[in-house]
Amino acid sequence: MTRNILITGASGLVGTRLTQVLQAHGHRVSHLGRTARTGDVPSFVWDLNKRYADPHAFENTDVVIHLAGAGVADKRWTAARKQEILSSRTQSSQLLYESLRTGAHRVKAVVSASAVGYYGFDTGDAWITEESSPGTDFLADVTQRWEASVDAIGSLGIRVAKLRIGIVLSTQGGALTAMAKPVQLGVGAPLASGHQYLSWIHIDDLCQMFAHAATHEGVQGAFNAVGMQPMRNREFTRTLARVLRKPLWLPPVPAWALRVIVGEMANIITGGNRVSAEKIQATGFAFRYRELEPALRHLYGMKVQ
Repeated sequence: MTRNILITGASGLVGTRLTQVLQAHGHRVSHLGRTARTGDVPSFVWDLNKRYADPHAFENTDVVIHLAGAGVADKRWTAARKQEILSSRTQSSQLLYESLRTGAHRVKAVVSASAVGYYGFDTGDAWITEESSPGTDFLADVTQRWEASVDAIGSLGIRVAKLRIGIVLSTQGGALTAMAKPVQLGVGAPLASGHQYLSWIHIDDLCQMFAHAATHEGVQGAFNAVGMQPMRNREFTRTLARVLRKPLWLPPVPAWALRVIVGEMANIITGGNRVSAEKIQATGFAFRYRELEPALRHLYGMKVQ
């Protein structure tokens, strides 16, 4: 069934690819962002500071996919940047709530991005499910507040689903390009202990998961948006080097060095989570990329020499 789907934060890595995936499924897509975008996708504007969202954005919308939020790893975590990371998520969700509470619309579902950071920077070797306890660090606090602001939309009789996203693999940006660059230059190495888990997901599987959540009424509440094969940082780096046909000979980069380079944000790298995807599979979602090496080979394609 074709649906009208409105995406917030559509200019980012996931939103760009998600637009293509939804259109390939036959859905009609529109965007809501800080500036109007040119192109063949209808674009509407909102202003978080002015608490304004163009009401026309919601009039014919069946589902909202909410991706808006300042990039967690884009800049060093100053006090101002931390506030921006939090407020960009909670304020945008609150504006969605107010728009849907007061305006005319036919929205039946909101599918929001969230993050495995909900569980804390480092949960060791434990298998993490949606029922696991939340963490107490900065990103865990941000994610809990983010989800709470999205949950308020459920009080309007609208189905709410939250996808707790892991490490998204794409050659167009994000974590993989940062990890691959030193490997491609022949100076790659595991990070910190190398034993911490990375719960990764191919960007196409993530976008298909958003499409699945948007169109399946049984998908409600929180779901881990990770792949089937969490992998330790050391093994991830070795697999990446093998796919790129590059040597991996340097010792691990120590945690203290990472903290000198990026500050508190290094906790994202030095910690890790071993996250389960069983709950989303139980709703009928099927992964295309279940193992890391085939996922990487698909992403790099003919780029691999």
